[in-house]
Amino acid sequence: MDIDSLLKPFHHFGIRLGLDSVFKLLANLGNPHHQVPIVHVTGTNGKGSVCAYLSSILTEAGYRTGLFTSPHLVHWTERICLNEQPISSEEFCQLLVEVIRAIDPEDQSPTQFEVITAAAWLYFARQKVDLAVIEVGLGGRLDATNVCSNPLVTIITSISRDHWQKLGPNLTDIAREKAGIFKPGCPAVIGVLPPDAEEVVRSRALELGCPIVAPPPARQVAPGWAEWEMDKSIKYPLVLQGQIQLGNSAVALAAVEILQKQGWKISEEAIINGMAKTKWLGRLQWTTWKNHQLLLDGAHNIGGAQALRDYVDSLGTGNVNWIVGMLAKKDHADILKILLRSGDRLFLVPVPDAMTARPHELAKIAWNVCPELGDCSTYPDLSLALDATFASSKGNLVIVCGSLYLVGYFLKIPLSRLG
Repeated sequence: MDIDSLLKPFHHFGIRLGLDSVFKLLANLGNPHHQVPIVHVTGTNGKGSVCAYLSSILTEAGYRTGLFTSPHLVHWTERICLNEQPISSEEFCQLLVEVIRAIDPEDQSPTQFEVITAAAWLYFARQKVDLAVIEVGLGGRLDATNVCSNPLVTIITSISRDHWQKLGPNLTDIAREKAGIFKPGCPAVIGVLPPDAEEVVRSRALELGCPIVAPPPARQVAPGWAEWEMDKSIKYPLVLQGQIQLGNSAVALAAVEILQKQGWKISEEAIINGMAKTKWLGRLQWTTWKNHQLLLDGAHNIGGAQALRDYVDSLGTGNVNWIVGMLAKKDHADILKILLRSGDRLFLVPVPDAMTARPHELAKIAWNVCPELGDCSTYPDLSLALDATFASSKGNLVIVCGSLYLVGYFLKIPLSRLG
């Protein structure tokens, strides 16, 4: 069997926040999570790139490093990595078979994410990783990754409005859920947070006796280079794009500093080389379509849209041709309001194999939030929209964004892009 067919029976259970099911499943597997020291990372935006920085640095430092992230862009195996290398499909299938066999038929069926998370713990325990960098799937407090009682470091990268249907309608609700990964006495690192959210986070840290570090963003010292200073100053290459990475890289380095104080041997050389080798696809990623350059980015929530808009503004490229697909349960108007400018052209598409927003409905919203658009068209497929965009692009920057699922779909069609 392949990964898709093994996971398909669990897809209809959707997102179900809570830990009872995953704790039972892990107990049936021998509690592999008890064998894995972790760095636990949550946040609305930036958590993926912070995880990527940490995995790269720790691998460079010579540690056997696990990395668990979600969602994947192209293939399931991206979610579970060892020393920067994705698990093989064969190993993933074997693990899934074991996890599925461990499900008690008398218990409520686990969700797809719980099954994958259990497989990751099993893999990391068997591979005897020195530590694993674990990205929260959704929220924090009731996320299936939140099963370790003594993480080495916990991290909240950012907080903005996303998944509010599950986490609560305002930033303080969302902050409370994300601070749910804090554990008594375990150090925490936080990025720049909205004041209301930061108050909630700091209050929770105080209750639990968590030493908390809020590092200032790094500063850019040359193109592609940044400098950050806490206990000591370090200059390092910054290969991921956008102003937001000054903050994300600082959060990662603050976590590294905590690990160093705990006795982990991470040299300055490992930090610099790790930062230089960091890869995180689908976020401010330059690529091509049929020899035309374009920019890919998820930008699936308000914070992500603002980071993308800030990056575009820093390029000074003038009007933009946007190719946008979005999921149904997103803040469509707020995101489009952040992205669009007078004279921009908008090409709307459905997100394949997902609960997509309808392009014609997004078009109505777009005209409402930006009546001065140069054009607003809908297409039934991303490939058709790309061809139409470049046929009339007038040399303007072309950006595909609005959903990581749309970005992943783009990355799955490489042959079309090479023509």
